[in-house]
This record gives sequence, structure tokens and C-alpha cells, in this order.
Amino acid sequence: MSFQPHPSWARLTEDKQQPWQTLSSQELAGPPRRVLQDRVQVRPGVETDYQYRPRGHQAVFVLPVTEAGEAVLIRQYRYPLRATITEIVAGGVERGEAPLDAAARELKEEVGGEAAEWVALPGFYTQPSISGVVFLPLLALGVRLGDTAHEATETIERFTVPLAEAYARLARGEIQDGSSCLVLWQARAELERRGLL
Repeated sequence: MSFQPHPSWARLTEDKQQPWQTLSSQELAGPPRRVLQDRVQVRPGVETDYQYRPRGHQAVFVLPVTEAGEAVLIRQYRYPLRATITEIVAGGVERGEAPLDAAARELKEEVGGEAAEWVALPGFYTQPSISGVVFLPLLALGVRLGDTAHEATETIERFTVPLAEAYARLARGEIQDGSSCLVLWQARAELERRGLL
């Protein structure tokens, strides 16, 4: 199967002239979810502490579409919200793992899926004010569903809906994870181009 990463997946280039000067840096939390706190000078006479997750981490988001043209969505319990919300498949890219391999692994674990074709969509940063984690979205086509392999800490229920219904749920605000919403909108043109929507 041929696969081409989206051109936007290339690393972000740092500005040559940095408007903020880093005065000191300390690590508040270590791997796998590193958090740094820097003391920065914003301009002469103005300093502040800034906490963030550094660049270098990646996550994949996968919109699975079955051979029958249905979107595979999940209901997942999210502890910070104390609620179950509707999302698409997602997960972190492990150290040394290719994004496509991470996407295939997450697809298998979360919904028991295997894709016949993968399409890369534009990457994005969801919270660039506090995180350098880049999100790499993919459209998984021709997905066949089988047994899931959830992690012990995951509470996930998969379900399928026609693609038009997935977009109707998006429009009604029933898909509440922001990254999932963005990936659905990014995938729309490709789905329409292929006559799937």
C-alpha cells in the first residue's frame, strides 16, 4: 500500500529572530508527558514564567470509514470532564514509531479496524499556547472491523453511522472533541471528491 505524508507534516521552522528571550528552563514533569517551565523576557523589563509541553511529540487522529461507507466513531469516558463524549480514533506516536504505524495500531486497538487505504490530511497544533504536540490526521478507507484491544485505562464503545449522519452530528454539536471535529471537516472534501459523502 502506498502512503504519502501530508506536506504540512514537515517540522515547523522556528523564527530566526525570537521576540522572547529564554532566561532559564526547568523540567516540571518528565517523560512521557514532559512539561517545562521557562523564565522568559517578553521585552525589556517584562519577565514571566511560562509552562508548556515542548515540541517533538506527535499524536495521530484517524477517521475510519468502512467498506459500506459508514464512519466509525467512539464514545469514550474522559475523566477531566467526568463524562463520555463522542470522538474519532486517536493516540500518541511512540518514540521511534512512524505516524502511519501508530495510526494502524490505534485503529486496531480502539475499534478493531484494518484499513485498505490511508489518506494523510493537514497536520495542526491544537493548543499552541501551551503545547508543541503536533496532531497528524488520517482518513482510513475500506475499514474492516474486528476485535478491539483496549488499554486497561480506556472505557470505549465503538459505533458506526452513515457518513452523512456523522456530519449531521457534527453540525448539531454532538461530537465535542475539538480535534475530532477539525479532522471531520478536513476529511470532508476528500470524502466528497470520492463520492462517499
